[in-house]
Amino acid sequence: MKYGEFPKITALHGVAGFRAHLATLGIDMPCDDIVAGGADSPLAAPLTVDGMTIGNRFCIHPMEGWDGTRDGAPTDNTARRWRRFGESGAKLIFGGEAVAVRPDGRANPLQLVMTEANQGAIAGLRDTVIAAHRDAMGSVDGLVMGLQLTHSGRFCKPNDNRRFEQQILYHHPVLDRKFGTAPDHPLMGDDDIRRLIDDYIIAARRAAACGFDFVDLKHCHGYLGHEFLSAKTRPGAFGGSLENRTRFVRELVAGIRAACPDLKLAMRVSAIDLVSYRPDPARSLPGALGPGVPDDASAALPYAYGFGTDPDDPTAFDLSETFALFEILRTLGIKLVNVTLGSPYYNPHVTRPASYPPSDGYHPPEDPLVGVMRHLEVVRQLKARFPDFCLIGSGYTYLQEFLPHVAQAVVRQGWTDMVGLGRMVLSYPELPRDVLAGNGSQKKKICRTFSDCTTAPRNGIVSGCYPLDAFYKQSDEFKQLAAAKKAAKSA
Repeated sequence: MKYGEFPKITALHGVAGFRAHLATLGIDMPCDDIVAGGADSPLAAPLTVDGMTIGNRFCIHPMEGWDGTRDGAPTDNTARRWRRFGESGAKLIFGGEAVAVRPDGRANPLQLVMTEANQGAIAGLRDTVIAAHRDAMGSVDGLVMGLQLTHSGRFCKPNDNRRFEQQILYHHPVLDRKFGTAPDHPLMGDDDIRRLIDDYIIAARRAAACGFDFVDLKHCHGYLGHEFLSAKTRPGAFGGSLENRTRFVRELVAGIRAACPDLKLAMRVSAIDLVSYRPDPARSLPGALGPGVPDDASAALPYAYGFGTDPDDPTAFDLSETFALFEILRTLGIKLVNVTLGSPYYNPHVTRPASYPPSDGYHPPEDPLVGVMRHLEVVRQLKARFPDFCLIGSGYTYLQEFLPHVAQAVVRQGWTDMVGLGRMVLSYPELPRDVLAGNGSQKKKICRTFSDCTTAPRNGIVSGCYPLDAFYKQSDEFKQLAAAKKAAKSA
């Protein structure tokens, strides 16, 4: 399948053309004709959660960095990215980027790590955001900033970008086969998990000392926190029942609150998951990926290896356990939740609807607007069920020119509280500021979801927007990426 089989966003003629295409897909996506600027904009309205007042409805998602030092400290590239977060005008910086709580939990060898030695430099990233935001917006009123704490679990690559050093909670018949996990690969023991909880508490104490308003206890995208939620086949205290599968987060909350009573807690969670996908071998050619098709899970039915997954059809979602998780989060006092879906490792079209696949992906098996609508619908259902929560939605970047129109509509209609941006701010960090000022969009900066920001790190190259950000386009890494993509096409 080639991308051309789905109409390009740039080929749709205005909001009317966008709506017409949505109608052909059977999608009833909110979309306002006119995007308001200034104080009257729904996107400019402040909101308060857990005692924190957030000055507008734009959020910058945490993204995994690939440009730290081998010791897990930030570099000039890291500081530049965070500076652009501050310049964006968004009033919620949800985590900045994924920061491992200990070195062996990194997803890549250049990911940040919250060690004692790195604490001061990570505090400096926060200071960078504050200074940039003040310069761009004239004030830091309403700016709220967190730090995402993570352990990568099944997807740990702390020493070599080409080699997993997996730490798993249970054996997954589909993912084990997909990622080469040996049948005798040891599971993390309960004592290992409790030591990891202690590491999270230490990292949270350091984040509090850095001045962050909250920490994000990451439970998404196939990493360890997310794997706990699906550990239905794991025996013992951390598996089986939902009570046991949420023991990790419950003990994290208790420990962090005891150590840092003034630090707020939040969570980014994959609210649903689907089975993994792969390129259709019947439609793949040398150097050309086919469209995604589900990996065979027939031997694993009913499917007991997903969270928010229909056990009888793992290509579909089921929110019953997600609702139950949110009830638990309510009892824990966590009401700031960043909602995402799936995993970029095994079903990226679910997590990040895109025009073009990363080098290790597949062409979209559906019009990516269907994937965007999946994101919007899941958050809509959660917001209707949990109106007292502050929810941030994901998956907006693919909307491109129409992002502000949809963002305003979903906030205005109460489908979500906030609109989260990830890849878009790599190419166009000023988007929130432009929208809030009523200036429209700078089309030459809009992310077109080429996926180079994923393909680069998959090949051990620092992540950035190579097609549109001149800083990366003129770098030596650009040449390395071009060579890697050429090699992939000739393979």
